[in-house]
Amino acid sequence: MGRLMGLDVGERRIGVAMSGPSGLLASPLTTLARRTQEKDLATVLKLAEEEGAEAVVVGVPYSLSGTLGPQGEKVMAFVQALRARSAVPVDTWDERLSTFEAERLLRQAGRKPSREKARADAAAAAVILQSYLDSLRKRMG
Repeated sequence: MGRLMGLDVGERRIGVAMSGPSGLLASPLTTLARRTQEKDLATVLKLAEEEGAEAVVVGVPYSLSGTLGPQGEKVMAFVQALRARSAVPVDTWDERLSTFEAERLLRQAGRKPSREKARADAAAAAVILQSYLDSLRKRMG
C-alpha cells in the first residue's frame, strides 16, 4: 500500500499524520501553522515528498446531517488546489468526530488537549488517516 499522509485542515493549523510503509498504523507527525493557501500547499507538498507519501488523505468536516458547512467548503477548496498541484493522489475522508476522538485519546494518555492544540490537531489527522486505512483493509477483504 505504501505510506499515506493524513491532513486535518483547520483555520489556524494543519495537523499531519503518516502511515507506516505497511499501511496498518497511522501516527501523528507534526502540525503546520496556517499562513497563505499557496504557502500551506507548498509546505504540505514538500512534506509529502520528504516523507515518501504515495497519497494524501484530507479529512472533510461534514455536518452530522452529511452536508458541507462553511468550514467544509473551505477544506474542499484546499483539496481542489492540492489536487491541482500534487504528483500523488489526493483523497478525502469524512472526519466527523475525529477531533473529539483525538482529544479523548490524548486525555487517556494524560495530556490536556485544551493546552496542546497542535498535538490535538496532529492526533486528529492520525484518527482520520487510521479510519481511512481501516476502511481500505475492510474493502480489500
